[in-house]
Amino acid sequence: MIVDVKDAQEGYVKTETHNHIATIEFYHPQSNSLPSKLLTDLAHEIVYAGNNKDVHVIILQSAGSKAFCAGASFDELMAIQTEQQGTQFFSGFAHVINAMRKCPKFIIARVHGKCVGGGVGLAAAADYAIAVEGAEIKLSELSVGIGPFVVGPAVERKIGASSFGQLAIDAGMWRNGDWARRKGLYAELHPSIESMDESIARLSNTLAHSNQEAMLEMKKMFWKGTEHWDQFLQERAAVSGKLVLSKHTKDFIQAFKAKQKLAV
Repeated sequence: MIVDVKDAQEGYVKTETHNHIATIEFYHPQSNSLPSKLLTDLAHEIVYAGNNKDVHVIILQSAGSKAFCAGASFDELMAIQTEQQGTQFFSGFAHVINAMRKCPKFIIARVHGKCVGGGVGLAAAADYAIAVEGAEIKLSELSVGIGPFVVGPAVERKIGASSFGQLAIDAGMWRNGDWARRKGLYAELHPSIESMDESIARLSNTLAHSNQEAMLEMKKMFWKGTEHWDQFLQERAAVSGKLVLSKHTKDFIQAFKAKQKLAV
């Protein structure tokens, strides 16, 4: 995908469609973290691709060769001053997950690197996640002083309550790709980027030529019982919006940002 200088500095969400396969790619220079604008754009592109008759299957990926997604933008979290602002920010994650949930097309996640917080939520909300070895995961929200309230339902649905609890409670510990595959977050785990991309190309091409009506009915079946999530995840966003104002969260983010500056 062609990227201009401004997009490289501020981040972007772009979609390309070929042979009935829509590839939605997001990028942010801070480890593919997600500020409000990218969350809004990502939800919009998923909805648009889902309603596009020329699209039969969607691939969700991020740019670069390092992290798949570092979750919430710390810069934006630091700027939140009111519960309303906090709720509005975390609603962005709710909108993306709900867009993925309600999308009438299967979504394949290409997970090429580490997933933190909201990144784990993206992998969980995908219908089929294909990852490479080294794509470790961590739900770091409790360390920040919040909790995985918005992405939690998607993660718990995919890997079960016990495994979700382990991730959410031990918020500082990385789980490797094999753990994520065994728990069901990743459908496949590959030893190389080339092998991962070959598998994604094979599956997406197969789905692009499969019966769209059958796939739609299958997706409804897979997501049965989540019909209340539009309101449910909004309520969860309000919880995070309140907690993000805590002294613990502000102190943690300031210390993290200071550590980053020293490392540069």
